[in-house]
Amino acid sequence: MKITSLLENTTEREDMRVEHGLSLYIETESHRILFDMGQTDLFYENAKILGIDLSKVDIAILSHGHYDHGGGLRRFLEINSHAPVYIHKDAFLPHYNGTEKYIGLDTALKDHPQIVFSHDECRVADSLTLFSCNAKEKKHATIPSGLTEKVGNVFLPDDFRHEQYLLIQENEKQILISGCSHKGILDITEWFKPDVLIGGFHYSKLPLDVALADAAKVLAAHPTEFYTCHCTGREQYEFMRQYMPSLHYLSCGQTITLN
Repeated sequence: MKITSLLENTTEREDMRVEHGLSLYIETESHRILFDMGQTDLFYENAKILGIDLSKVDIAILSHGHYDHGGGLRRFLEINSHAPVYIHKDAFLPHYNGTEKYIGLDTALKDHPQIVFSHDECRVADSLTLFSCNAKEKKHATIPSGLTEKVGNVFLPDDFRHEQYLLIQENEKQILISGCSHKGILDITEWFKPDVLIGGFHYSKLPLDVALADAAKVLAAHPTEFYTCHCTGREQYEFMRQYMPSLHYLSCGQTITLN
């Protein structure tokens, strides 16, 4: 299996352009998968530079209903007319940062024929399953983020029920792909206990202190190999890595191979 970062906040390549967002291209034994699409068309432009033809993607997945993961949805639908796009049924609800900035999806795309709405568990293929984990017990408090959902004229804290995770089972390994891990990376890791976890931790605004060190130690206690990116924060990654030899960074333009 190969996972290539088409878009992420950082890159070590001069030919890649970046933005605050995420897009991953995943090649399994049976499928070509696009997981998230960044803010703009950059995921597509970077894919062309990398020699990846997104018109041949056969499954697309949107991790949750925020612009930095689904802003490129319209572009993908323009270049690929056959791949189903799996989106949680609540992802098109109005999501905000606070009360002023709309950070949701383009609702004009909601009725597009390629959109497939998923619920709490969705079997995409024999080796691919989406989970929302909305009924799972949480042992750790969710980090306050100021992100909201507008219900009528009232802004309520986002409960992230629209976030979903892709579990890939291949070669007797379980690989979990997460966008931002808004429900909490500690709980997500505990729920799935994957061999490999790839995604953001949503730690970029946290101070480099004892609490972050403790979180790293909790994650390090799992036999999971972690590849993080995007909303983890580069400084937070470097700090956590002191306590987590199993933690790696996946930047834009980089490919990892899992055997």
